[in-house]
Amino acid sequence: MVASSNGRAAVLVDGCRIPFQRSGTGYVDLSAYDMARMVLKGLFTRTGFDAAEVERVIMGCVVQNVETSNVAREAALAAGVPNHVPAFTVTMACISSNQAVTSGVDLIRGGIADVVVAGGTETLSDPPIQVKRSVRKRLFKAQKAKSPGDYLQLLKGLRPSDVVPEAPSIAEFSTGEVMGESADKLAAMFDVSREEQDEYGLLTHKRSAEAQADGRLQKELVPASPPPDFEPINSDNTIRADSTMEKLSSLSPVFVKPFGTVTAGNSSPLTDGASATLLMSEDRTRAEGFEPIGYLRDYVYVAQDPGDELLLGPAYAIPKLLNKAGLSIADIDVFELHEAFAGQVLAVLAALRSESFARNNLNQSNPAGEIPMDKLNTRGGSVSLGHPFGATGARLVTTAANRLHEEDGELALLSACAAGGQGVAMLIERA
Repeated sequence: MVASSNGRAAVLVDGCRIPFQRSGTGYVDLSAYDMARMVLKGLFTRTGFDAAEVERVIMGCVVQNVETSNVAREAALAAGVPNHVPAFTVTMACISSNQAVTSGVDLIRGGIADVVVAGGTETLSDPPIQVKRSVRKRLFKAQKAKSPGDYLQLLKGLRPSDVVPEAPSIAEFSTGEVMGESADKLAAMFDVSREEQDEYGLLTHKRSAEAQADGRLQKELVPASPPPDFEPINSDNTIRADSTMEKLSSLSPVFVKPFGTVTAGNSSPLTDGASATLLMSEDRTRAEGFEPIGYLRDYVYVAQDPGDELLLGPAYAIPKLLNKAGLSIADIDVFELHEAFAGQVLAVLAALRSESFARNNLNQSNPAGEIPMDKLNTRGGSVSLGHPFGATGARLVTTAANRLHEEDGELALLSACAAGGQGVAMLIERA
């Protein structure tokens, strides 16, 4: 592990998120900027920390609005962070806010900043719509048009089909494959059955419903009050507490028809939301009188073939981080694994315990081993809680640290896959 050095260890003081909402519901009229502003204000209110003392704001966002392309800067200003404080936005698909957090860790360790706010935001209710390139070229030329004849010339040859809006695709640019298709392929590769995926989907919804009922989820939420009625939203609406195996097994495949195994019931839903964390140097934390949640000890990023191993990042990142830290799975008390799909989670778990995967893919003689299910995602995960692309990573960080205290653990490991065939693993030590 990376030990504390002259008070430069990166400390997680606190983290929070606004309740995640299924896209098209609670935040349907909000932008990513609106949600980022809300969660930043919520973080400052929750911690009592003065926004004027922040030295850097970093936010992850994937499907960006060109009007607020640096959404971190716009949201920081709206949340009361002073004009002179730099802010930047990072995008790394589903691990964007992991990158935001680890960028903050690096700034603190390097002595560049003592206080960093890092998180992420995403709306999939209002994706940017564009028109065909041929029409965009005409619109660009229209800026130079001076007469009615010039405008008429620009319309020449334009067909009705040319002006049909194009919604952004969630397909991989390099392969053209939709992520759900990759999940189906990955499940087949590791022999994960439809029944196993549905059972996992049921488990994650059951765990989230229990955590919602007993208040564990509520501890990391700050309310959101979207206009125009400003009625507060206080809880996630993605959790299906009434889910059953009968209901799940009745659902049709979504991506590979008719024989695929990935359905709406064992996949993470399209989700809107935002998350934020308050990070400080160890010395600054003491000076401010805060009780930190945990130390952000170490992390690794990995990348592999997006064609065959798009969602397999954690199977590479977890062993790499454990080896780097001189630890084993048995040393970890809390595991948080991003659930893009139930099949993806189960495939990763299978890869971690596979001798052939360790030998052929990791170039090591022994597999990482079996992650106990009673240590994994005990509050549920992205399949049940939802997955706002840019915000999930910071949620994982906050949840993992909180679980260490709730479950009396010392070390937490979190990991996630991302589009482009990338992945991350992070190690947190209880403070």
